[in-house]
Amino acid sequence: MPIDKVNFLIDNNIVNKQSNYNTNNIDFSNIIKEKLDKLNEKQLDAENKTIELIKGDAKDIHEVMLTVEEARLSLELAVQIRNKLVEAYQEINRIQV
Repeated sequence: MPIDKVNFLIDNNIVNKQSNYNTNNIDFSNIIKEKLDKLNEKQLDAENKTIELIKGDAKDIHEVMLTVEEARLSLELAVQIRNKLVEAYQEINRIQV
């Protein structure tokens, strides 16, 4: 990557953006719980929109399909994160002290 592209990222504050989390009070379990709650909301929203579509109340099938696909991808991502966490846990257990 040419240096001018890196400078563009730095000048536009793309690289140095701060997260919304306060770095002093990060608790891994709270972050996981928050993300799982959002995942659950997406799943429930997709279910409700699907039910509306089945009943004939949905006005836009495109919106329903986007919501369902977003929920599916979110669930797939959560499963992959869980798999990586399980792999990391198993690797730590294999370490001999």
